[in-house]
Amino acid sequence: MPVALPPELEQFIQNQVASGKYASVDEVFLAGIKLLEERERLYQGRFEELRREIMVGVEEANRGELLEVETVITRLQEKLQQRRIQSEQ
Repeated sequence: MPVALPPELEQFIQNQVASGKYASVDEVFLAGIKLLEERERLYQGRFEELRREIMVGVEEANRGELLEVETVITRLQEKLQQRRIQSEQ
């Protein structure tokens, strides 16, 4: 399968092989495709997780289990603060 690449990508690939990280151009492409495949898999997993969470929220709303905006904002701010603290550790 012939592939046309911009010169800067061709050079990057050649540098990867020349550095010894990869034995061939094919190995560089294979590594890139595997990374893309992994990213897609993670994206799909997160997408499905968000879809489930949205459905839980819709079902709760249908049952009248709603929160005040102020409560939601406070909870989000608390979560954000927790993440900041964790990232600083």
